[in-house]
Amino acid sequence: MKIAIAGAGIGGLAAAALLHDRGHEVCLFDQWEAPRPVGSGLVIQPVGLDVLDEIGIGTLARGGAARIERMLGHEAEHGRPVLDVSYGAQPGLGIHRATLFEGLMTAVRARGIGVTTASPVTGREGQRLLTGAGAQGPFDLIVDACGAGSPLSPLRSRPLPYGAIWGTVDWPASTPLPRTRLTQRYRRADRMIGVLPLGPVPGEAGEKAALFWSLPRDGFEAWLEAGLEAWRDEATALWPEVAPFIEQVDDARRMTMARYTHGTLRRPWGDGIVHIGDAAHRASPQLGQGANMALLDAAALARALDTGHLDDALRSYALARRWHVRIYQAMSAAFTPQYQSDSRLLPLIRDRALFPLSALWPVPRVLSHLVGGTMIPPMASLTDRDQPR
Repeated sequence: MKIAIAGAGIGGLAAAALLHDRGHEVCLFDQWEAPRPVGSGLVIQPVGLDVLDEIGIGTLARGGAARIERMLGHEAEHGRPVLDVSYGAQPGLGIHRATLFEGLMTAVRARGIGVTTASPVTGREGQRLLTGAGAQGPFDLIVDACGAGSPLSPLRSRPLPYGAIWGTVDWPASTPLPRTRLTQRYRRADRMIGVLPLGPVPGEAGEKAALFWSLPRDGFEAWLEAGLEAWRDEATALWPEVAPFIEQVDDARRMTMARYTHGTLRRPWGDGIVHIGDAAHRASPQLGQGANMALLDAAALARALDTGHLDDALRSYALARRWHVRIYQAMSAAFTPQYQSDSRLLPLIRDRALFPLSALWPVPRVLSHLVGGTMIPPMASLTDRDQPR
């Protein structure tokens, strides 16, 4: 088939490579003059790494990332642990978006896939894709990988009350924080600060870390007005060990505000179009599944298109991803208010009841599967031969 992919982000690039490998003619369209990543760090879970292996960049990703073996969080006032999840035998990867983007773009270029830049997608007319450069096509299939602001997706998601500012800093020469752990501190649920090891970033020296700080979704302007000094004082009072990371932020522009929403398309396909990634489902990044969901969507779509007539194949794609997406959406909705909200009760339940229960068998194993993306098979209704290798 002749397939247009709208959006050269993680999901779009992965879909382009996987669909090309199955013999389809793929055309990529992106809004930037030169495709580029947006954002700081992310976590690739084992299920997402399986997809990168299939594309052929798993080794590159492992070499450009930090191995994450554990997620650990403490309550700031008394230092009590309130989150402790081990990945077990299959660790995750802390990786900068630029590193992952570069690997995926390298895979796309090596396959000779064309990328049309400076072409923001504005809509579609039938099987023609409307862009800033004019109408493109027609195409047999349009893949909407435009992300949360997609003009092609009918999804209307619910704004979440909290987001976060994110920035990339150097990993300090002296710090007690291990490079194999996502580490966080909380004050109740209205303050959260975290450090995610990232490994190297293309074009820059040394190892990096992602630094993030929870804010109300409308709190960015107030944060800017208060000034960096006030933020540093508050953050280091909550967590003294974060000082070597936070002292590197000498300009507010090094921190970018991310606002989160929650929602899912009940029917992520239509007549000649299919939605993947944030164009199909959105959630808080509390469980670290965003990039993995986009990669899994891309892989499921590529496999489903082998199964028969286009409309049947798109239905197979949706069914293959339905329960994995729904379970993680539900888990995200349940966990997020415990760590990002104005509630005084939920943090108490988290700290005094849920955390002690999380140490009892078999909950640690369940939590390992939760963060690893393997609570259920990610493409359950596709045949064994179509599962990620």
